[in-house]
Amino acid sequence: MSIKKLYYYFFYKIYKSIQYTSAPFGQFLTNFKAGLVMIALEIWCAFSMGIYYSLITNTKVELSVSMPIIYIPLILIIAFNYYTLDYLEIWKNYNREFDQLPRKKNILGSWMVFGIVLLIIGNFIFSFYCLDRQARKDQVGPYAPEIVAKERREDSLQKAKQIENLKKIYGEDKK
Repeated sequence: MSIKKLYYYFFYKIYKSIQYTSAPFGQFLTNFKAGLVMIALEIWCAFSMGIYYSLITNTKVELSVSMPIIYIPLILIIAFNYYTLDYLEIWKNYNREFDQLPRKKNILGSWMVFGIVLLIIGNFIFSFYCLDRQARKDQVGPYAPEIVAKERREDSLQKAKQIENLKKIYGEDKK
């Protein structure tokens, strides 16, 4: 199978799973929903790669919506999906072809796609875990010494207030 065919098979399995789960409510915009799932998975992959790149190169990246590093990949991913899935509508031909596959092959394909989706989601979560560990190690972000000290002060003040309230409740403040 070519990469193009694998891409369309991946979309096909997501499309079919959305179609199956929304069967009682109708298949309103099923291809749009499947396209959104594809876009989300691709964005998560790109985001994970960006996190790993920043960790490996030890570069600090501060992101905002106005930065090209955010919107250019996003535009490219959305444009690619629009072109391949909505504009050309080639996926319909592939869906008819994939519907003809033997049931055993389709079940195996479903499990493979499910595994890939889990792998993408797990990788996305793991990349944030790695980013958090690096922030702890470098003592930046929420782990910066001044923020940790401020939180400890606030916790101590809150505990002191709780003790005072408990003393008032039990009448020990008048002894």
